[in-house]
Amino acid sequence: MSLIIRLSRQKQPPPLSLSLHLTLLTRLLSTTSSSSKLHSRYSFKPPTSLSPKPQTPNPIPKKKLKPQYRPPSSLDRTGLKPIRSELPFDFRYSYTDSSPNVRPIGLREPKYSPFGPGRLDRQWTGVCAPAVDPKALTLEAAEDPKLEEKRKMMRERVQGMPLTESERKILVDKCQRHKTKRQINLGRDGLTHNMLNDIHNNWKHAEAVRIKCLGVPTVDMKNVCTQLEDKTFGKIIHRHGGLLVLYRGRYYHPKKRPVIPLMLWRPHEPVYPRLIKTTIDGLSIEETKEMRKRGLAVPPLTKLAKNGYYGSLVPMVRDAFLSCELVRIDCKGLEKSDYKKIGCKLRDMVPCILVTFEKEQIVVWRGKDYKPVEDGYFLPDRESFDDPDDSLVCGEEGRDSVDGTRGQQDFYSGDDEE
Repeated sequence: MSLIIRLSRQKQPPPLSLSLHLTLLTRLLSTTSSSSKLHSRYSFKPPTSLSPKPQTPNPIPKKKLKPQYRPPSSLDRTGLKPIRSELPFDFRYSYTDSSPNVRPIGLREPKYSPFGPGRLDRQWTGVCAPAVDPKALTLEAAEDPKLEEKRKMMRERVQGMPLTESERKILVDKCQRHKTKRQINLGRDGLTHNMLNDIHNNWKHAEAVRIKCLGVPTVDMKNVCTQLEDKTFGKIIHRHGGLLVLYRGRYYHPKKRPVIPLMLWRPHEPVYPRLIKTTIDGLSIEETKEMRKRGLAVPPLTKLAKNGYYGSLVPMVRDAFLSCELVRIDCKGLEKSDYKKIGCKLRDMVPCILVTFEKEQIVVWRGKDYKPVEDGYFLPDRESFDDPDDSLVCGEEGRDSVDGTRGQQDFYSGDDEE
């Protein structure tokens, strides 16, 4: 039929060859009818292998994508219980530069625990993680009086009998710089919480560890020594300036060390009252301005070196107050937060009145009714040691220190070791 349609659509032939075309048409019709009869009679169907099919490329099998790698995170606490620590004191970022007696007036951030969410069974109050009431909602939790007794009992149980003179000499000799490189640096932040873990890690391999103190905390070395012994349950068996040797105790066992959860980040410091007010108490505005102007013109008592040893700063200021009412300390090169902390310590330890921090200077005033302090404040060189007559306890001119250097009474002795 398709052939007939095609022929009908062709152009008409000329009139002379019309008979020829008719004959060809009759032949074609006869052949098509015969082929259709054969196909219907035999009904031939080609096999599938011979049937023409469009060639399609082989599909590439898709690989199953592996799950994306996720590194292990200390914040992932799925299926884990909060860490429980039996240490009988409040967890703070710094134990030497913060006091539970000073209450902040506000917080700089929400109460996010620096130990991580759900990692500690104590609740963070914005300042500390109290040991008494884990559900405390106040900024400061009152310390339980039983905690001090518990710390004392734990310390006595670990220390045992005091060291003899020969035992202490051997331990101090092992901690000298030319014999061991083990040392913990106590810097501008003072005794931090994570530093307790570093001390116990060093006590795994040695009975005593050398601690080098520099910077702001050295203004009050008595507080540094007290906090070290109170929080680690160890004992200081040697001190020369800012160099300490901390002994772990006779019955200390590394496998029975206390659980110390680590802080994952440094929390923001809370907001405290201003150190310097607009007017000094007892003076008018004009008198306050005149005193600040005179204080900046006073010759400096000393110049503080960055990350130096400031152990003799308090007696120097006390001696200067015997002859003049204003004292200026040059703090050029120090961080602003550092010399503000130094001024705060001087205010409480001398005692004195802060005048100004302008132009990187600390200006203090002794006050109207100043009375010299009769008893000394400083920690004696032989106070915390078992043998007060031992020559290893350095503090005099010419004695050898732990690091092998000669004893120096210079104010900048801490910088000479760098």
